[in-house]
Amino acid sequence: MDAQQTRQGVLFALGAYFIWGIAPAYFKLIKQVSPDEIMTHRVIWSFFFMLLLVSVSRHWANVKIILRQPKKVLLLAASATVICSNWLLFIWAVNNDHMLEASLGYFINPLFNVLVGMLFLGERFRRLQWFAVALAACGVIIQLWKFGSVPVIALGLAVTFSFYGLVRKKIGVDAQTGMLIETSWLLPVAAIYLFGVADSSTSHLSQNALSLNLLLVAAGIVTTIPLMLFTAACSRLRLSTVGFFQYLGPTLMFLLAVVFYGERITPDKAVTFGFIWVALAVFIFDAVWALRRREPHQKPRESGAEG
Repeated sequence: MDAQQTRQGVLFALGAYFIWGIAPAYFKLIKQVSPDEIMTHRVIWSFFFMLLLVSVSRHWANVKIILRQPKKVLLLAASATVICSNWLLFIWAVNNDHMLEASLGYFINPLFNVLVGMLFLGERFRRLQWFAVALAACGVIIQLWKFGSVPVIALGLAVTFSFYGLVRKKIGVDAQTGMLIETSWLLPVAAIYLFGVADSSTSHLSQNALSLNLLLVAAGIVTTIPLMLFTAACSRLRLSTVGFFQYLGPTLMFLLAVVFYGERITPDKAVTFGFIWVALAVFIFDAVWALRRREPHQKPRESGAEG
């Protein structure tokens, strides 16, 4: 993997996690809409946004290549199902005042990425990575033992998003093509639900205020852009490296929850957050240390290539 690809991957990862970190503020603006309806709008408008993007970028040749590979198309159905579950759980958490637990889920996610990378991609654990994962597990176990509660939302978000990254990395499809086919799989179900099943004060678009409809349409952009950046990062970096940047999104989410939306840090959350933050500090220290140890070995090869 060359230096240019790595730099691109880093920028894509930073962009994705920054947008995800401030995304709850958008969902709070449409809090009056039920999570299942928001979910259908995310799917429908993401599909049309991707149609436009693929057409403008003249990317249809890549789409046709993937459509000739039934195995990849079916795997994209699986990844679509996983990310749909993640979206729905996230929307519900944000709009039911569980943003802190949602942020906890994305704090846990980098450690899940390391675990998934080891189990399914043959990526090796270093000692400090084992220690970081053990600390995270301790935080969850203590919450269960001491307070009798399990961070279901946090664990659900971490597991679904880690497996989404794994499946997309296994498929090896570019971000635009993958997103278009994923939303194509989800589109019929979303359309049937929104226009044939849902019956609420906001489900009839012709009766909504223009401002609300525009916000609902914007769900496609809010959904698509960071997800494309994420999948682009996954194709350029190791899954465990992508997880290194994950702290940015939940940190912004945590600050939004506490500073702007008045969510309270209860004792059980304080204990779990404490363990997760220490685990992340260990994880980041290990990653930086490993990079510094590799640099002296990489420099001679780089200078030789330039010569």
